[in-house]
Amino acid sequence: MLVHLHLSSEIEREEPREFEELALSAGADPMAWVMGSRDAPHPKTFVGSGKLEEILATVREHEAEVVLFNHALSPSQERNLERALQCRVLDRTGLILDIFAQRARTHEGKLQVELAQLRHMSTRLVRGWTHLERQKGGIGLRGPGETQLETDRRLLRARIKAITARLEKVQRQRDQGRRARRRAEVPTLSLVGYTNAGKSTLFNRLTESRVYAADQLFATLDPTLRRLELGEAGPVILADTVGFISHLPHKLVDAFKATLEETVSADLLLHVIDAASDQREDNIAQVEEVLDEIGAREVPVLQVFNKLDLLEQPPRIDRDEDGKPWRVWVSAVSGDGCDLLLQAIAERVGDDMVEESLELAPEQGRLRAALYRLNAVSEERFGDDGRARLQVRLPRAEWNRLMKAESATEH
Repeated sequence: MLVHLHLSSEIEREEPREFEELALSAGADPMAWVMGSRDAPHPKTFVGSGKLEEILATVREHEAEVVLFNHALSPSQERNLERALQCRVLDRTGLILDIFAQRARTHEGKLQVELAQLRHMSTRLVRGWTHLERQKGGIGLRGPGETQLETDRRLLRARIKAITARLEKVQRQRDQGRRARRRAEVPTLSLVGYTNAGKSTLFNRLTESRVYAADQLFATLDPTLRRLELGEAGPVILADTVGFISHLPHKLVDAFKATLEETVSADLLLHVIDAASDQREDNIAQVEEVLDEIGAREVPVLQVFNKLDLLEQPPRIDRDEDGKPWRVWVSAVSGDGCDLLLQAIAERVGDDMVEESLELAPEQGRLRAALYRLNAVSEERFGDDGRARLQVRLPRAEWNRLMKAESATEH
């Protein structure tokens, strides 16, 4: 059973339709909605006494096992509602956590979900131990004098500490991988976007992978990285990441820091947008808000308007006044426009490349070896004087670094 209140105190309204999709993604079977409006939430039960009776009657009528609130409930509100309704009550954060727990596949993903769940649970521990009895005394049964609740809190804190330490280790390993990619000068692209915008379908289409893709919210939870060849522009690494959602709980943003760092450290973000959605503009704003929150607002963005097959429009590239691509219209399902997307990516990734003809003396072998190591030599010829004539193409940052090192050795 789903409950949604229109609160006049809320500046940003939650979307009931999206909440129903969340419930379906969690495997729930929504039987009925209870809607209402209030100026502000009731401090004890979130809803007023009349609305609470209406919810109770609906629960009994449909024999509902769980009541889902499309809002963030305080621990005491959750407890009071469960007591009054005699069934399980979950808020929006709890529901998203449940979906995440179902979707996590990798060891890291499972750790991140557990961390978010424990942090959420730590404020709600009282539910299981309302009696607050002292542990049993007597010979052989004397406890440390804690209440059961205090023991639970201590165990919970220890588990959170252990998981955080393991995730920090995973984060260090990810950092090493990213540093290695940067040294090899392979640009990283990260797919970002609202949940269910079609990121994984597009990822599979571009990289010919078989990443799990489904028409449901949060189908992807663990980041997947694949190498993608862009012809003249060379190879890039493409990362598929977790989808964003309006008012993504802070507990989740914190827990998924390691995953979201693929986004922060990317050279280019491919912002995948469901072009056929009625909430298109709102979804774009929500994604930009989360990018702000994780510190990725400065990363260059190429918008990908997906699901063109539902709009019956031809694929195209939109360019800014400098002629640089900023939006591509594609269909990940049919593959229409994917060639244009690869062209736009190559232009955006390759726009800071240096193409030069070099003439190197035999004693400049170190520079020649460095250019080959960077995979920058497209052609080489040797003259009668033993000098090498090279055609090179490489990122400007690498070119500047090599030239600086070369001038230092000459002096």
